[in-house]
Amino acid sequence: MVDEAKRIWLNGRLVDWHDAKVHVLTHTLHYGCGAFEGIRCYRTKRGPAIFRLDEHVERLFNSCHILQIEMPYTPDEIKKAIIQTVKDNGLKECYIRPIVYIGYGAMGLYPKDNPVDVAIAAWRWGTYLGEDGIKNGIRVKVSSFTRHHVNVSMTKSKTCGDYVNSILAKKEAISCGYDEAIMLDTNGFVAEGAGENIFIVRDGVLITPPLTSVLEGITRRSIIEMAEREGISFKESSITRDELYIADEAFFTGTAAEVTPIREVDGRVIGDGRPGPVTRRLQSLFFKIVKGEARAYKSWLTYIK
Repeated sequence: MVDEAKRIWLNGRLVDWHDAKVHVLTHTLHYGCGAFEGIRCYRTKRGPAIFRLDEHVERLFNSCHILQIEMPYTPDEIKKAIIQTVKDNGLKECYIRPIVYIGYGAMGLYPKDNPVDVAIAAWRWGTYLGEDGIKNGIRVKVSSFTRHHVNVSMTKSKTCGDYVNSILAKKEAISCGYDEAIMLDTNGFVAEGAGENIFIVRDGVLITPPLTSVLEGITRRSIIEMAEREGISFKESSITRDELYIADEAFFTGTAAEVTPIREVDGRVIGDGRPGPVTRRLQSLFFKIVKGEARAYKSWLTYIK
């Protein structure tokens, strides 16, 4: 269950949590054409701080642009609304979920003049793949479900309906006794997790798949920038399934997953079955950054005053 907060921002005003409702004929509920973001706010010594707020809001607006959804607010208004929602709920650390959806009006595939609604919720949410997973790594399964093709769905948009693909993959992995799924693209190369980007390490080189069919993850981008600053060799390259099996290290990244090591794929132990040195180094730096303990990265945090 979601750890309920007090209020949700809905179409320009804060309403009580249980009053943030939609009509049963809301267009996006039926057809999936909507966009959302996942954002984290962390507890720091200077107070709550939102991680890479500008980049998340930019991606939300990019998603709406791709989907031809006319956002009724400016980026600055959405940023202020996000901050207001966290502040009003008195949250010191939380997960933030803005969503833009096509509201009640015409039915059928073409929404005509239906209103565009915007909601922002925030609540306390711990580690997505578990504290043990963060510390010791998780077991994952390559899914029988293929990731989206670039001309089947818009892979650079964080589209509500696209996540049915992820839900099916996640359910399959869990039913088989694993913690998470890895999805291949339509050419058979490793794409990403059900809700995360993926990195591997081979011979000291950090590798992640190119963005062809992959969402432009903001934590993914952060890890790449961190690696470059830290002098860690890095490249974008296609990864085959068997290359994943023989990687020295592997880990997921994402707003929810943060930096989660992978210790096993399809019954094959990765490396020595524990988080490797590059994974641990980047994970440690990541958590220092989000907690406001790395001055070189202070521009990545938006403090709530």
